[in-house]
Amino acid sequence: MRGRRLGSYAAVIVFAVPFLLPFYLLVRNSLMSRRELGSLDWHWWPEQIGFQGFTDAFSNDAVPLAHALWNSTLISAISAPLATLLASMAGYALARIPVAASRPVFFFIIATMMVPGAATFIPTFVVVGSLGGVNTMWGLIVPGLFSAFSVLLFRGFYLRFPRELEDAGRVDGLGYLGLYGRLALPNSGALFASLGILSFIEHWNAFLWPLVIGQDPEFWTVQVALSTNLNQQAVNMPALFAGALVAILPLVALFLIAQRWIVRGVLLTGIKG
Repeated sequence: MRGRRLGSYAAVIVFAVPFLLPFYLLVRNSLMSRRELGSLDWHWWPEQIGFQGFTDAFSNDAVPLAHALWNSTLISAISAPLATLLASMAGYALARIPVAASRPVFFFIIATMMVPGAATFIPTFVVVGSLGGVNTMWGLIVPGLFSAFSVLLFRGFYLRFPRELEDAGRVDGLGYLGLYGRLALPNSGALFASLGILSFIEHWNAFLWPLVIGQDPEFWTVQVALSTNLNQQAVNMPALFAGALVAILPLVALFLIAQRWIVRGVLLTGIKG
């Protein structure tokens, strides 16, 4: 029994190494000097740990990294709960409100998952641009609020929601909005948290849409700011790695804190991996 447990730990460590290798390189390179990082000799760890890369990353006037981090935080913090709430409301309506158009609407939503994002990118940009959404926060947030995948999961969850609870709510005079707000939504907290976290990560990592809409440096997100470092004549590699490390740390912390919610939400949806 003990040998089997040790074998399991050894297997986990072996499989974890390839996934942890990028994080090791990110930390190592961010603590190196420009001379040491550009050397042809391999170093497992900096000869002298330095934080000049972090100083350079935040002191570059051409790339407002601190402001870009704030923009990404603001966009993700607004988009994630709002997008999850809209998906929850749509999923409940499709699962519980008996209207003739619910099934065609559901199939239409599923069909949108089969359309590649590249096919809708230009039409979306034309619509948002014609409404004055370029270089605005709402232009960065609103187009990403709809998630067909989240609607699908919420609909499946609410289809299995106990009807007895809703019948008791109807006896108390609740309508569909009351049933959703007082019964369905409070009991879908694990799924809501799981999809909300995944939505936060998705919006934080978004690059192409913020690049096109946020053309002014005031509206750059952290991903756009990091990519701008590569367009400069002299690329400061330690600063670039330091910025990437700072950008990824919130996601790592969020995942470590909320991983049990993610697993619990997946179990509630009935997905089998």
